[in-house]
Amino acid sequence: MKILYWVIAVLFVAFALVQYNDPDPLIWMLVYGVVALIYVLAALEKPHRKVALGACIATLGWALTYVPAFWDWVQMGAPSIVETMKAEKPYVELTREFLGLVLAAVASGWLAFHRYRQR
Repeated sequence: MKILYWVIAVLFVAFALVQYNDPDPLIWMLVYGVVALIYVLAALEKPHRKVALGACIATLGWALTYVPAFWDWVQMGAPSIVETMKAEKPYVELTREFLGLVLAAVASGWLAFHRYRQR
């Protein structure tokens, strides 16, 4: 599992680094950075279940605020959100942010509950 934890940590570090040109980069770097950190700690066999669970709850709660925008995107027929990196339409940025939060919630939640089951 250590290798998987390191791979996921590196992925979330990469997610954090590519936020530098986002309109609000610091908050997204923090979100992805926290997930990377909890995976680094798990890889080092120093898991912090409460931090992982807190990250899961926080990102899931935040993602819920994006559900209306995400649903609007789905109702539009789910047009491409990856054609260009510039978010020219509001649904592009909102949908990307929703999916990023869901990904962070799933990753941190999986770690919190997976590590808990193993003990």
